[in-house]
Amino acid sequence: MKNQINLQLSDFPFHHELKTRWRDLDAFNHVNNATFLSYIEDARIVFFKRWGIDFKEKSLIVAAVKIDYINQLKHPSNILVGQKVSRIGSKSFDIQSALFKNKTLICCSIITSVCYDFINNKTVPVYDEIKADHKM
Repeated sequence: MKNQINLQLSDFPFHHELKTRWRDLDAFNHVNNATFLSYIEDARIVFFKRWGIDFKEKSLIVAAVKIDYINQLKHPSNILVGQKVSRIGSKSFDIQSALFKNKTLICCSIITSVCYDFINNKTVPVYDEIKADHKM
């Protein structure tokens, strides 16, 4: 895998724009590191809409989250979250995400998700729509 610190927005086919919020600040007057996961989740939900996830029969479960914090983020800021499917398994896959302010990398993450059928309470093979995004 490419060194995460050298990531650029152009490495990602999907982009989602967000703005920091005053409530995101911590006692040190910068955006709290825990908030970065919320930004990545917001972008991931939009990403999921591409795949027709219905949260019942065709759903996903987050199995693991890893975040590397690279630079601090101040408020107010306009940010972009870049995302792509970086790994496909038989029933799970990874979404690589990176948060940028202008061209500066703020953090990067890998989130492992498992395809799941909540109606039948079982894991299922990775959906074809996700496999297609991985080929992009």
